[in-house]
Amino acid sequence: MTAAPTLHFCTGPEEFLAAAGAYLAADPVVSTVVATIAQRMAARRAEGVALPEDDWWLVVRDASGAVVGAAMRTAPFPPRPPFLLPMPPEAAVALARAWHRRGERVRAVNGALPAARACAEEAARLDGGRVEVAQHTRLHLLDHLTPPAPVPGRVRTATVDDIDLVTAWFGAFMADADEQAGRPRGASAHETPDRAELLRRIRDGRVWFWTDGSGVPVHLTAANPPSFGVARVGPVYTPPEQRGRGWAGNAVAEVSRLLTAEGARVCLFTDQANPVSNRLYARLGFRPVVDMANLVLPD
Repeated sequence: MTAAPTLHFCTGPEEFLAAAGAYLAADPVVSTVVATIAQRMAARRAEGVALPEDDWWLVVRDASGAVVGAAMRTAPFPPRPPFLLPMPPEAAVALARAWHRRGERVRAVNGALPAARACAEEAARLDGGRVEVAQHTRLHLLDHLTPPAPVPGRVRTATVDDIDLVTAWFGAFMADADEQAGRPRGASAHETPDRAELLRRIRDGRVWFWTDGSGVPVHLTAANPPSFGVARVGPVYTPPEQRGRGWAGNAVAEVSRLLTAEGARVCLFTDQANPVSNRLYARLGFRPVVDMANLVLPD
């Protein structure tokens, strides 16, 4: 009989990256969320920023000691859903049982399918509850960029003077995305970065506006710094009154070109319930890589 995978909870992002870095780097597209956040948090801690004491990082190993999965619980927003990368189903079930043993209350699970579902279903079974899908997401990788029909204006990098507009548009992004996908506004739990984090992203040159022919910002596209050679685009936000004019397609295409010129591969997530964004990215040359989901365990 093959030995079951073992779970190792790390003390912080540094230990996690030391243990799982090669695993993350082997498939940096699928690993993009975990790798990006781990590197960001390790950098913040090196700057002296304290991290929440109840965050955790997980490495899954097979009988030979090889890393075969990873997960984290770092979300700052309730209900603080863990995020799972692909892992053996028995490891996903064992993770739910580990939470249960130590009294850790988990009411949502995000990440790669089928691991996230196996974990959520075991957590629900142990608590006598059920699992519901809050959002089906799909990760896409840019294959060959196909520029859209040009529109007036250009991309410009946001500056610290734009912080109020960046803050407002980051905040509006998820509520508008819920509405576009047919969900109530605010239905999706999500992180809105605080002002300090947004200023860091702006200073890093990772936030762009599309400005119209008169130089007025009409759209925002942001991206994470490359992690293991992969840069994840998002959020992509156009205010309602500016939609349907081609701003988003042109902005994402130009930002993708800039990231590719840096040597990065470009990926992004879509909400499977939003046909507009899925069609847009397919036309630009993004192809699906893996399906993920945000699952909830209602009280």
